[in-house]
Amino acid sequence: MPIIRNVVSADGFNPQAVLPYELRLRDFEMAMQDVYDFFYDVNRGLVDSGLARLDDMLRPAIMSGLLSDMLTSSLAKHSRALVVNRYHNGHPDLVVKGVYPCDSVKAGSEGVEVKTTRKHGGAVDTHGARDQWMCVFVYDVDAATEPARDRSPMNFCEVYLGQVTRSDFRKNPRGELGTRTATLHRDGIEKLRRNWIYRSST
Repeated sequence: MPIIRNVVSADGFNPQAVLPYELRLRDFEMAMQDVYDFFYDVNRGLVDSGLARLDDMLRPAIMSGLLSDMLTSSLAKHSRALVVNRYHNGHPDLVVKGVYPCDSVKAGSEGVEVKTTRKHGGAVDTHGARDQWMCVFVYDVDAATEPARDRSPMNFCEVYLGQVTRSDFRKNPRGELGTRTATLHRDGIEKLRRNWIYRSST
């Protein structure tokens, strides 16, 4: 079976969504399509060479990190007001152009943090509770269909963008070697979900 190019469903967007910093629904559509096109090109070359798809090679944590970086970069490319935060591991991932020196800040308040997860509904761990605009892309990876060459391409199924505060988070228990994380609690995740950006029908 040939590699399939996924296409963002234009009718899956919420025209009532509140969008900060001059963002447009079209920015999200183009960013997701950029990722789909990348996976199509890479997977076609891998499969033609007798190798596994990138979706099947990457561990979930690496896949999530890759998608976050790609979406951040693509949103910055298509956005009118946001750019990639040039500070390594700085927060948020996207900052408002010209607000911070050299568009670089360790911990800023003007911008959007980008997260990805396979958890439907958008619940995702963060490194700490913050007042922020947080964007969560939920995606599916087909790891079950056999033979593997018949598997569906990676698919973005939900996108949420919400303005949350520190009080919307709960701190997660940390083991002896674990990293402290925070996750939106029940009311916080409902606040995020109310401002949904995209829902796929597939």
